[in-house]
Amino acid sequence: MDFSLTEEQAMLADSVARLIEADYDFETRQAIAASDDGFSREMWQSFCELGWTAVMFAEEDGGLDGGATELMLMLEHFGRGLVVEPFLANVILAGGILKRAASPEQREKWLAPMIGGELQTALAFAEPQARFDATNIATTARPTDAGYVLNGRKTLVLNGQHADLLIIPARSDGEQTAEAGISLFAVAGDASGLKRKGYPTVDAFQAAEIELADVEVTAENLVGELDAGFSVLRDVVAEATLAVSAEAIGIMQVMHDKTVEYSKDRIQFGVPIGSFQALQHRMVDTMMACEQSRSLMYWAVMKQAAGGDGARRAISALKYQVGTAGMDVAREAVQIHGGMGVTWELDIAHYFKRMCAIDLMFGNADYHLDRFADSA
Repeated sequence: MDFSLTEEQAMLADSVARLIEADYDFETRQAIAASDDGFSREMWQSFCELGWTAVMFAEEDGGLDGGATELMLMLEHFGRGLVVEPFLANVILAGGILKRAASPEQREKWLAPMIGGELQTALAFAEPQARFDATNIATTARPTDAGYVLNGRKTLVLNGQHADLLIIPARSDGEQTAEAGISLFAVAGDASGLKRKGYPTVDAFQAAEIELADVEVTAENLVGELDAGFSVLRDVVAEATLAVSAEAIGIMQVMHDKTVEYSKDRIQFGVPIGSFQALQHRMVDTMMACEQSRSLMYWAVMKQAAGGDGARRAISALKYQVGTAGMDVAREAVQIHGGMGVTWELDIAHYFKRMCAIDLMFGNADYHLDRFADSA
């Protein structure tokens, strides 16, 4: 089977790798994460100018017609660099809703400025009671003469504090956990009745709690068909799961490589600790975990590119793999580095925290193992 990249894909991967190597070292990343915004607006504009924010969208929307392979290439390098800019929130989550469900007028109004960097967006789909169930939506959308009134609460909204536009899934009909009856609404970040409380997450990203109290929107703010938003939301979450899994594999590879290098330099009992056979065995195990995970990622990417229900099953298999083997690699890296492996000054601790966060995003390993088994 041919896994070679096209010339355009190779150029994309090279551009991401070169920027991270040249302009996004660990110290720069830490300074960006500690800033007031929690990400660099200048760096985000560079992403836009390089065309990265356009990759996943259709040419008629100002995009580059990229797909699962391009997504994998970018996110794996983002994982290697621990990039904190809101690519996932803007391009994959909110942008994923808009490109699938928005009307041409809505895409011109919201998607084009998002691609260009003028508009920050977020998808507020998670709710406190839902855990990993995207159908569990208690936020309501009540019809009025002028449009709809939204009431409810959203939690852990990535980029929610900075978003100029929020995509809000709300229940317009049906029971709280039913797939039918979910509608998608575009809400301005400064809408009357909308309250936001932003905070940094454990992995140095930015999120917010969102409260909606009688937030009024017009019918023009409905994205897609009324009561039929779940299939769009499901596909977006699946693509986001693939994205963070690719990011995790980039993190796994870096943690393995850094641990091998450290074992060559760390002297104990007069010799490098890498000469100890027990540690050699453990680092071989982490190398195998990286290779097995990468192979599974290729399978999931091919399934995603082909479309169909098989893609979601493959993505669940991949998410289970990075939630188990990925965490094993992370734990081994921290332990072999010893006490310094959990210090703020060493990048290993921050890779570990991001891996822990990815393990829980869009469903943990146990959740995806159940999904994989149920879809057999």
